[in-house]
Amino acid sequence: MIDENVTTFEQIKKGATLDFYIFQGKNTTSFGEDALMKWKTTCSNLFDMDKNIDLFKDRYNSKVRALFDHFRNVYISLVRKSPKINIRFCYVTKGHEVHPNVQKQAEELCSLVKGLFPNPLTSVDVSFIGADKLYELANKIANNEFTLLLSENPLTNASSKVFVALVNLAEYYKFMVNENKELVRHIFEANVRDYQGNIAVNKDIHDTLENPASENFWWLNNGATIIASNATLVTGKTLVLSDPEIVNGLQTSTEIYNYFTKYQERLENEYRDLLVRVIVPTTEDSRDKIIFATNNQTPIQKSSLRATDTIHRQIEMYFKGKDLYYDRRKNHYKNNGKKAAKIVSLPFLSQCLISVLLQSPNDARARPSTLLADDTRYNALYKPDQDLDVFYHIAYIGKRIESVLKAKCDYTTTQSSDIKFYVLYAVFAKLLKKVNATSKDVVSLFPDSVSEDFVIETASEIFSLYTKLGGTDRVAKGPDLIGALKDKLRSDFSLQNGSETK
Repeated sequence: MIDENVTTFEQIKKGATLDFYIFQGKNTTSFGEDALMKWKTTCSNLFDMDKNIDLFKDRYNSKVRALFDHFRNVYISLVRKSPKINIRFCYVTKGHEVHPNVQKQAEELCSLVKGLFPNPLTSVDVSFIGADKLYELANKIANNEFTLLLSENPLTNASSKVFVALVNLAEYYKFMVNENKELVRHIFEANVRDYQGNIAVNKDIHDTLENPASENFWWLNNGATIIASNATLVTGKTLVLSDPEIVNGLQTSTEIYNYFTKYQERLENEYRDLLVRVIVPTTEDSRDKIIFATNNQTPIQKSSLRATDTIHRQIEMYFKGKDLYYDRRKNHYKNNGKKAAKIVSLPFLSQCLISVLLQSPNDARARPSTLLADDTRYNALYKPDQDLDVFYHIAYIGKRIESVLKAKCDYTTTQSSDIKFYVLYAVFAKLLKKVNATSKDVVSLFPDSVSEDFVIETASEIFSLYTKLGGTDRVAKGPDLIGALKDKLRSDFSLQNGSETK
């Protein structure tokens, strides 16, 4: 990078590197040719040493002209020192794929700029930074290296970085906590569930820790699986892990953390061990298979196993910025003290999406645990390039309807459960005046426009249809209620508009 305070260059050595970065950020879901074409024009005008920058004061603001002028002055001052020039263009959007035409524009831009600096040491590059890379950068943790002390030399495979070893419980506790003795939560991000609390399995682990027996702890426990971007055995019993993620064993890990938090004095004399597997996956596909396999040995809904997909991490981050909490890892936000009214579970969001985008509230009511087992349906709902407002608008209104039905309507718990996804579907249909809402339609709505009275009125209409058909969960889960609701909506829209609305 160029230091704007540099005024003399005599002490700079020959072959110095001169870096110049140009950024373009757009709040779009794609990469367009227009940005590259503008870059070509700008560079032709401001990088060309034969052109006076002041001639372009009507086209470029003073800051842009000053930065290019500074670069030109530095380049001229260093030209006899044969500097290596790196010019980097960074195009940032929420896009995912780069169209061949856009890529061609980037290649032409690189050729143009290289022609302005006829130096074999000149390097020009265009980087396309999309949604996945932005997410990765936003969540990247600096110096994410952890040391794990082993009880014995590990079993390892010379051809791959896989280690199986016993780890003293006290050392495992130290591996999981920071200098303030707080659990380092980000190392559990890839686990499909958060701590499940006072369930039977956790009670057993708790009792085993509290009441040491003749059996070593690892004899009675499945242990933990850790994946990492790198693992180095620096001594016979010391592993250094880069970017570790505990993908299986979160319940055990949390119970161990709770135990030593309560009994700090027992750290010194702890003799029991935990069985730990450390794996460095060779590919992202391998990583995903490990997460799936290690979590598929106990009953977990397939929808929960989707929780580590990038799209769900993006939804979580987006919701958090709007005071809504996407609990893609079950119980994570409950454990962190968030109010239930603000928490959106992964199954609830999927039920809402199916109700609105697939117009199937009956399926949302009938099969909440298996909705996302179907890959075709899952891929249709969770497209990588989907506008995140689609998820937010549907989830926000879904939670609002849930709250109103509970607090303001005289329905039983079962009745509310039977009709709430129908109410959600109908709210969107009525606001849009169409029975088949699309993602683009959803984005255009303002969630705050859904009033309490509107929800109560819509719920009353649906409850009337529901009771006429029998008022049972079988009615809610079958095809008749949604059929009757769509017919009523079409009729209402026809009367309002003078023609049937599709």
